[in-house]
Amino acid sequence: MKTIYFTTAIFNRNRVKFLYGLNEVVLEPYYIGKNKNGKKVIYGRVNGVNEIRGFDYEKISNIKILGYEKFSPIIPIMLIYR
Repeated sequence: MKTIYFTTAIFNRNRVKFLYGLNEVVLEPYYIGKNKNGKKVIYGRVNGVNEIRGFDYEKISNIKILGYEKFSPIIPIMLIYR
């Protein structure tokens, strides 16, 4: 069921709010994958932070798609000319 929520949010570019352990997280989800141990992970940008983080599915609960908030993925661009 978690995969359905996250794939819908990724496809529609909606932010997602969920509990990760005891912490509330607002995430711009980018993709679903597996970590080094073979466990399912959702990767995305946490609201207000400029880095991509992974979250283990096992620790995620109470998922809510924030349908009114859309986002554009951040594409890192390197400076070629200085």
